[in-house]
Amino acid sequence: MMQIEDLRLAAALLRESSLSAAARSLGVTPPALSMRLRKLEASLGLSLAHRSARKLQLTSEGERLGREARELLLRFDQLRESLQRDDRKLTGTLRIAAPFGYGRLRIAPLLARFARLHPALRLQLDLRETPWPDRHDSDAVVHVGSVRDSSWIGHTLSANERWLCASPAYLERHGTPSEPADLAHHACICIRENDEDVTLWHLRPARGSQRRSETLRMHPGLLTNDGAVARQWAEDGLGLVMRSEWDAAEAVAAGRLQRVLQDWTFDAAPVMLLVPTRQGRSPRTQALVDFLVRAAPGHGAGP
Repeated sequence: MMQIEDLRLAAALLRESSLSAAARSLGVTPPALSMRLRKLEASLGLSLAHRSARKLQLTSEGERLGREARELLLRFDQLRESLQRDDRKLTGTLRIAAPFGYGRLRIAPLLARFARLHPALRLQLDLRETPWPDRHDSDAVVHVGSVRDSSWIGHTLSANERWLCASPAYLERHGTPSEPADLAHHACICIRENDEDVTLWHLRPARGSQRRSETLRMHPGLLTNDGAVARQWAEDGLGLVMRSEWDAAEAVAAGRLQRVLQDWTFDAAPVMLLVPTRQGRSPRTQALVDFLVRAAPGHGAGP
């Protein structure tokens, strides 16, 4: 007879990319997990996975069992929560995925507050370069930028404008651009993120202006996939950088960076909290949504 530990094993194998990662998520050693997997396969008379030292490849039967196990565990947790005498007491595990920078600086402190409100809840924060669409088995995903073709529901946590900035020292040496055309004569720092065409900049004039929107192809002398590195390069006087408001605001306030072309706007990168549709959503996920939306700018302390 299949036990709930077998369901957790199957769900972990579906969620993780290797046997060792699955073992860590279950709090057991890889040899112990491998033995449990062999026993489960023997009891079912099926091969569930092909494994090597570095990679885990589920069979079609293993993938089906993992998906079914995940759904059964979710329903089990929902039933348990519905039977709690104190409706405010949340239990179980809540997995949140977020980008490295925003997740570390803004989401992690908020989750610490959320954890103090719900001490019986187990929180897991996974910081990733691309949390969306690589959401794996997350209950909620924090994403910076627009989202297309998603069946998940998005809640805006911050409008998050993009600012064009440079250090005062750089502007003193090279001059301050006053029109978009001036950017062709300046050093540019770009960040690769979310598979966007990051060297194509779209500029729109401020409301009420008679000027037309412009699109410029930039030729960066410096390119990185880490926004913090790009911002630091700009602070060091190496060129102009376009950064999210949440990341550049402190450096601008401290005088390490200075905004340019402030009468033009760039494509915003809204901070979104993405969660599955309401059908089947657990109470703990809904509690997280309510908490983070309240904590967003305009609703109290911003993230």
